[in-house]
Amino acid sequence: MKPLLSTREEAGRLLAQRLMSHRGRNVVVLALPRGGVPVAAEIARALSAPLDLLFVRKIGMPWQRELAYAAVVDGNPPVVVINEEVARIEPMSDSELEQATREEIAEIERRREVYMAGRAPLDVSGREVIMVDDGLATGTTAKAALEALRRRHPSKLVLAVPVAPEDTVREISGMVDEIVCLGMPDPFHSIGLHYEDFHQLEDEEVLAILRSFS
Repeated sequence: MKPLLSTREEAGRLLAQRLMSHRGRNVVVLALPRGGVPVAAEIARALSAPLDLLFVRKIGMPWQRELAYAAVVDGNPPVVVINEEVARIEPMSDSELEQATREEIAEIERRREVYMAGRAPLDVSGREVIMVDDGLATGTTAKAALEALRRRHPSKLVLAVPVAPEDTVREISGMVDEIVCLGMPDPFHSIGLHYEDFHQLEDEEVLAILRSFS
């Protein structure tokens, strides 16, 4: 199966073409780090919009970290969303979930310190928000992020992702005002299979992108 996309940057440029109706409006582009940052940067440049980060972390199963049991979003208090489908099959104990949540919140705090350097998040109240990641699988992470964003009272909430399974897009569409997805391959398997280059981003690459907007 030939990958749908070459790089995250290409994905961002293609998404930007689909989002040009938002240019010139009161828009903020929010990236889910790390993978969503290069995608979102291309969109923000094309729309002449500010770029900011929304810190969210997947809580994986103890025996398979890539399988999302839940996700936690930075906040006071943090927002935790459970993947009910996984929880029905193999529920975590309360103590396991609490421990995993603490670990991921600690990583969120580390990333906030590294990436934001004390800068407060942009105020999105009354503004159109385009939330961007490099793809969806189960959608658990995106659901947590969207739930947290709604509490910040944007005027419109748009989700932009390059690839996702069709059932995940259908399930998550009720949480947003608009969803833009370039492709819904079937079978889906994993996000990385649909990119030629899906390398693990490091902090320095994210920082370099953020500096280009400062």
